[in-house]
Amino acid sequence: MINLNFSICNLFFYLFIFFSLSFFFLSVIFLFFDFVYFIEWSILNLHSMDIVMTFLFDWMSLIFMSFVMFISSLVIFYSKEYMSGEKNINRFILLVVMFVMSMMFLIISPNLISILLGWDGLGLVSYCLVIYFQNVKSYNAGMLTALSNRIGDVALLIAIAWMLNYGSWNYIFYLDFMKLDVEMLIILFMVVLAAMTKSAQIPFSSWLPAAMAAPTPVSALVHSSTLVTAGVYLLIRFNVLLMGVEYYSVSSFLLLMGGLTMFMAGFSANFEFDLKKIIALSTLSQLGLMMSILAMGFPKLAFFHLLTHALFKALLFMCAGVIIHNMKNSQDIRDMGLLLNSMPLSVSCLNLANLALCGMPFLAGFYSKDLILELVLISDMNLFSFFLYFVSTGLTVCYSFRLVYYSLMGDFNLTSMNSLNDEGFVMLKSMMGLMIMAVFGGSMLNWLIFSSFYCVCLPFYLKNLILFVCLFGGFMGLFLNYYNFYFLNKSLNMMLLSNFSSYMWFMPLMSTMIIINYPLNYGGNMLKMFDFGWLEFFGSQNLKSVLMKNFSIYLQLLQNNNLKIYLLVFLFWLIFLFLFFLI
Repeated sequence: MINLNFSICNLFFYLFIFFSLSFFFLSVIFLFFDFVYFIEWSILNLHSMDIVMTFLFDWMSLIFMSFVMFISSLVIFYSKEYMSGEKNINRFILLVVMFVMSMMFLIISPNLISILLGWDGLGLVSYCLVIYFQNVKSYNAGMLTALSNRIGDVALLIAIAWMLNYGSWNYIFYLDFMKLDVEMLIILFMVVLAAMTKSAQIPFSSWLPAAMAAPTPVSALVHSSTLVTAGVYLLIRFNVLLMGVEYYSVSSFLLLMGGLTMFMAGFSANFEFDLKKIIALSTLSQLGLMMSILAMGFPKLAFFHLLTHALFKALLFMCAGVIIHNMKNSQDIRDMGLLLNSMPLSVSCLNLANLALCGMPFLAGFYSKDLILELVLISDMNLFSFFLYFVSTGLTVCYSFRLVYYSLMGDFNLTSMNSLNDEGFVMLKSMMGLMIMAVFGGSMLNWLIFSSFYCVCLPFYLKNLILFVCLFGGFMGLFLNYYNFYFLNKSLNMMLLSNFSSYMWFMPLMSTMIIINYPLNYGGNMLKMFDFGWLEFFGSQNLKSVLMKNFSIYLQLLQNNNLKIYLLVFLFWLIFLFLFFLI
């Protein structure tokens, strides 16, 4: 039975690898020859009604599908061992496959209706995966995830309704016309709102760390190439509108929200001790970076960073999963320490992915992050946005190095666990596949995507500003690590600041308690007033105690004195007849 369960993992692993390689080679051909295929499939033709499904194949959609398939195949292979104790592993794998298929549908759709199908597919299957472990925490996280994403779904529905002005939902045809029509600002605003909910920008950020209740392989998939990147990808397709002069206010708003999200996530990650939540907040920070660079008018660069980020972020989650697996489901980084002795390969992969995230030269993250920051330096930008970009970069290095110090330095703090090992060979194989891409993927994509070599000429102090910010962030991470171990806990003196930072600027409270507190209290008061209050007193309770009780006593009196009553009634009857005949 076990082999039967595992065979479905192998089947989809080989299938996805095959499609990934096919799509990659096709994307190179499309990129080289500048091909774009727009395919219309007539599903139903009945009299004058024609239902058509449209697909858009260009180098961007093909290379993105290739990366999604590649990461998904390795995640499914990884799940073969990670979820080996799971009774219903087939159900889990099929849910992951449905998730990937929804993402594929979204990538190749140039039509808002078919995009909504993939968009809602992602939302529904993500809810099923977040509540997979079926406990109260998972249910709460699943509801927060689903309801936050519903806001974006409604925004997309409004955009679909507004697109009726053009007579078709194939938005790709009308982008240039929309750019000239200021009345169509509503479509762009709704698409930006939908993208902000899906990519968890402020104020919809609280669902992303909550979604960590899902199994780790799902986190690796969700936070790298699916779900959270759907919003960024949609805005890359709509980038023609963002760059319109008429829509300057929307792009400025998106730049501000992206920068604030980047800063908030980096700041909060330095106060977090849950391993998966630190990596989730780093995803949030990178999504903010993609959104803000997109708002500045560099869609190709945002797409480049999206792909490189997918590689090392999936690797980070896989390494975290191996560590959590070995530490008997403990996710607290304070329980770790000196893991290099017992798990050298896993921790090496973790640190390599961390360095790629920080932008270590010649790893995957360096090529996109360095280019982004250099373009920020030469752009016409205000001081506040400049501050957000560079401080957030420093904070990224800070929490990454803090994580490295916690996992590598000191002694192992969970003394009861002494059987840590690196023997998860299936998990290690999948991690090695991603590690190779995390090293070479950035340079490969750099050669492919950009037709000419980007060489940004800057003064010496600006050119080295990025390096200085990264080094300063690393030293701050080291300081935070030692500060935590060897000094008194000063965070208790600054409890409000500490709570404010670790609770993501109180955003989870605002998304849950503040929104639902008033309706719940109001409902409770109404319950006391009506169901338990005067309505019940004058209704069922009073009916029973006063009316029914008194009436039954009266009937009992009638029955106890029946002879006198009969005579009295007979007398009344005679008087009534007498009066009747008189009249």
